[in-house]
Amino acid sequence: MTVVRGPLKRTSVSFLLFLSILVFSIDARAASRLDGRVLDPDGRPVANAEVVITGATAVPQRVTTDDQGRYVVPALPAGRYLLRASAPGMASDAVTVIMTDEAAGSADIPLRVSAVTETLVVSAAQIDQALSRTPDSVTVIDGRQLDTRQQFTLGAALRSVPGLTVQQSGGPGTLTSLFTRGGESDFTLVLVDGVRANAFGGGIDLSQVALEDVERIEVVRGPQSALYGSDAIGGVVQVITRTGGRPSGQALVEGGSRDLRRASGSTTGELNGIRWNAGASHLEDQGFRGQAANGQAVTNDQASESQVSASLGWRHPSNGADLQGSVLYVETDRGSPGPYGSDPASRFGGVDTVSLGSTARVSGGVRWMQPWFGAGSRVRQRVELDVADYDLDFVSPFGMSTGNSHRTHARVQTDVAASAALGFSAGLEWLDEQAGSTYITSGTGGAQVPVDRGVLGVFGEGRWAAGDRVSITAGLRGERISRAALPGDPLAFSARPAFPQDTITSVNPKIAAAFLVSRAAPGSGARAWTRLRGAFGTGIRPPDAFEIAFTDNPSLKPERSRSGEIGATQALAGGAIQLDATAFVNSYSDLIISVGRAFAGSSRYRTDNISNARARGIEASAAARVARGFDLRAGYTFLDTAILAVRGSASAPTPYTVGDALLRRPRHQGSLDVAWTHARAGAFAQVIARGEALDAEPAFGPTGGLYLNAGHAVANLGASWKPRQQVEVFARMLNLFDRGYEEVLGYPAPGRTAYVGARVAVGR
Repeated sequence: MTVVRGPLKRTSVSFLLFLSILVFSIDARAASRLDGRVLDPDGRPVANAEVVITGATAVPQRVTTDDQGRYVVPALPAGRYLLRASAPGMASDAVTVIMTDEAAGSADIPLRVSAVTETLVVSAAQIDQALSRTPDSVTVIDGRQLDTRQQFTLGAALRSVPGLTVQQSGGPGTLTSLFTRGGESDFTLVLVDGVRANAFGGGIDLSQVALEDVERIEVVRGPQSALYGSDAIGGVVQVITRTGGRPSGQALVEGGSRDLRRASGSTTGELNGIRWNAGASHLEDQGFRGQAANGQAVTNDQASESQVSASLGWRHPSNGADLQGSVLYVETDRGSPGPYGSDPASRFGGVDTVSLGSTARVSGGVRWMQPWFGAGSRVRQRVELDVADYDLDFVSPFGMSTGNSHRTHARVQTDVAASAALGFSAGLEWLDEQAGSTYITSGTGGAQVPVDRGVLGVFGEGRWAAGDRVSITAGLRGERISRAALPGDPLAFSARPAFPQDTITSVNPKIAAAFLVSRAAPGSGARAWTRLRGAFGTGIRPPDAFEIAFTDNPSLKPERSRSGEIGATQALAGGAIQLDATAFVNSYSDLIISVGRAFAGSSRYRTDNISNARARGIEASAAARVARGFDLRAGYTFLDTAILAVRGSASAPTPYTVGDALLRRPRHQGSLDVAWTHARAGAFAQVIARGEALDAEPAFGPTGGLYLNAGHAVANLGASWKPRQQVEVFARMLNLFDRGYEEVLGYPAPGRTAYVGARVAVGR
């Protein structure tokens, strides 16, 4: 060894059998043991540090150091590997290890103080890349950050990320929308362990994405359709749960304001090459119990959510084959009292005491990764299959309605490491999705008809990296998007003619590059370095089921985006301080609108792709490790959005005028996070502020008029303490100064709330 410093269908069962045959048919190669220690800047061993081992095409392995700072990889086949280690407030540079079949190896990994934890990113390219070498705008939220800040919902975790706007219609469990760099709320693809959480057409409610035992969250901003195809028009958010490592388990209970009750439990670990993760959680919140704007008592604001998840993986000890399967079930119930706060047009119709929405989402996936001819091969095969079902039942004063969607997704990808600097990926991706609803019908009997769509994509990507100095990633995807024939509904309120089968093709490119301006790279002893980066790409979002079903346009096209960005990262104090700034410009075209009489000359259809908009702005962030255990993070976003003229006209869609800002996108927003962690205690303080934004009249939406929603600033505070090594008690207070505000006009956010809880953890 040489060390150089620096729920599934029947087809799924057949698929698993096929993978098993392939995995065991690959010739096994001898493997050797690798061990070593992780050391802090003073040369002392670091316990519970994470070590990530990557090869040219081998599936990354993760191990954790013991109390003496030692890590062990029992079996590592011959080949060249990169080792990276991280711990809270510290990171390592890559250590190169060359393993042979003859002898075991050992490599110590020194850490340096770092404001940003180095990790592998899986969402910004077709393969894993080190965060420090990724040329895209990427933010990684570590699971330890979530624990310190006591965050257990995706919406709460994303509020501090520059470029993102999170809008929640009230308290826990209410509709929570995400706007990335001024895009629409259905422009961001959300993945949980690689499986899409979005509904048909890209819609996503972040309140239904619970965070339990999360390893990290990756946020990639800018259009990513060259990587993921449809629905990634504005960005990608991926939640990656913890798996493998030392066998461990934890249980948590908490309660507090609004009669909130939450309980969860999970276990994770790895034994004899088999790794697992299993968990369950339940939350109940009784909601707001005060008075509406007209003095009426508010009821029917309660929410509950239950989640069960499990994953199981296995890695061949010598040939590098890696097999992973996962399943997730989420069930929610949410009362819907309607808007009961601001009433700018004096149209409050009373609190809705009946409406209730219930959802059930089940998904499962399997992934096989196999280096050809053993773990040291320069070629890797990747095969994925996943399915998902989403059902919605909604009870209202007008009766009960239902909606459902189903998705099946498969992907085959081959990765080639031509050299240490050059790599390629290419493959095929297939997506079949179906959506239906009580309101999508056909014929005299009002029978429901599904909207069926299939997507076949072909993609390729090249990557070149000249050490730490220059990195370039370029990709291209061509897609064939086909919608099945849809029978007409002449008796509908807006009659729909029969639609024949429709097919379109789309090509989306992406290129990103980064250049290290400084002569000295991180880890070389330099106290400061500067990194420039830039990216350009296009995105695509096909119409959702209602946009297809409620139009007379048989060839409704996807919405599209073009985006460019340029940014710089400045590190100071050897990486203990990191400053980042990015300027971006987005152009949105072919947006779907109801044409109406005002634009009858622009289109002969009721609905068409004739609307346009743009967004531009600046994202800035700062991270600092100012003292041992003390972290400071700040972020700011300036966002300038505008509605542009409808194609073939000088006007904007009613009630907008050309130049109006897009709804619910504040021009200014920022955050400040301070966290302190110690072996026995921790604390955090957070301030989130945003300026005023244009919003719609709460009762009737934009047709009821447009109004300014005032800005606000909210402070949150919390702390934790471990009376014993395995026991932790914690408390937090949100909206510390009891500010009255509404993220969505008409839906008051909770006032001051307080929560206390306890966690018992074994093996962590």
